[in-house]
Amino acid sequence: MVTAETNERMTRVGPGTPGGTLLRMYWQPAALAEELTGSRPVKAVRLLGEDFVLFKDEQGRYGLLDRQCAHRRADLAFGRREDGGLRCAFHGWLFDVHGKCLETPAEPDDKFCQHVRQRAYPAVERNGIVFAYLGAGEPPAFPDFDCFVAPDAYTFAFKGYVDCNWLQILEVGIDPAHTSFLHRFFEDADPTLNYGRPFRATSADSDMPITKVMRDYARPKIEVLPTEYGMRLCTRRQISDVHTHIRVTHLYFPQAFVIPLSADMTISQWHVPIDDVTSYWYAIFTSFGAPVNKKEMRDTRLQLYTLPDYKPRRNKDNDYGFDPQEQAHQTYTGMGADVNVHDQWAVESQGRIHDRTREFLGQSDIAIARYRRLLLDAIDQAGRGERPLMVLDREAARKIQGPMTVDGIGPTGNWEAYWRDTYAKVRRGAPWAKEPTRAA
Repeated sequence: MVTAETNERMTRVGPGTPGGTLLRMYWQPAALAEELTGSRPVKAVRLLGEDFVLFKDEQGRYGLLDRQCAHRRADLAFGRREDGGLRCAFHGWLFDVHGKCLETPAEPDDKFCQHVRQRAYPAVERNGIVFAYLGAGEPPAFPDFDCFVAPDAYTFAFKGYVDCNWLQILEVGIDPAHTSFLHRFFEDADPTLNYGRPFRATSADSDMPITKVMRDYARPKIEVLPTEYGMRLCTRRQISDVHTHIRVTHLYFPQAFVIPLSADMTISQWHVPIDDVTSYWYAIFTSFGAPVNKKEMRDTRLQLYTLPDYKPRRNKDNDYGFDPQEQAHQTYTGMGADVNVHDQWAVESQGRIHDRTREFLGQSDIAIARYRRLLLDAIDQAGRGERPLMVLDREAARKIQGPMTVDGIGPTGNWEAYWRDTYAKVRRGAPWAKEPTRAA
């Protein structure tokens, strides 16, 4: 049973909170790179309950600054991007990406700017996502995950807004049982007409659609294994006496997971607090075969999400597009074919912060229980000034590769060997991967 105090420790993310202190020890997705294109790459960003301005200077460097100017606290999100930095529209004070004040043009002393600093934070792009580090000291190194080492042409990044706490969304992703119900389709669509959509492909080494697997085999066996990066989940659905469907999901700490999208594409997804009660999911789709058709992937998702805030068109204000006739004959939820809508309804209907004191976890929720323990242990470590899981130096980060993910039908024998062999085969076929990574 989760107490109210424990729920607060896990979900509150503002400055000085236990959970916020932990999350500030990691790189956090702050924006999509596509949000900082055009003639004025400047964007207001709210992250972990704080307000910033993110910009890209003339050299292509990213800068994340406190949103209020150090001079008289005017809003830098309306600043002018010029002369090597971001200039406040109030008095013309100019700051570079490191927060150094380059000019204070209204001051009679030209050297006055040398005494001024704007609080700034490291910001870097990794395959379509701009990550920011809000913590103290040197930021950790990025692990050599496929989504980070694959070339840009083989990845696609996107995000979506969710009106609830970040932990609720993460817990959906590490809940393998829900897919047989929340994402159940009563008919199997042609996978060739559903490029880049989850639960539309066939399993590796099989002609069986994933929709049929999830629909017909709703009582999986779930195993959770601790790893050096977090957890590995193996979900097995017994298809016959000789075949088992194997789905491998990875949780890499603190707030991301990797799941299979198809036989040659994975999704790496982060769950990022805007504040305590709102959040974004960010995803990098990584292809091991052909380059990603970015336009088709983006156009498909913009049918559901609106710009500039990436808010869903189907939401609580329009009952998520619920159709009772569809629920009776086509989908389990009656909320359309996009699984992101299903997940959104599930987590938003729990309330903006899920009251875990009133829930009853079952055996199928083993991954959620294990993750909460992992999270609370890390919060305690951060509170003691220790280095928690996945705060990596460069040498340690190079050793954490993959992570290996597969969605396929294999023999009932050694599922781990089958999983490794299948992933290695897929990755060897990737034009950007000369050697298969070792097991993560």
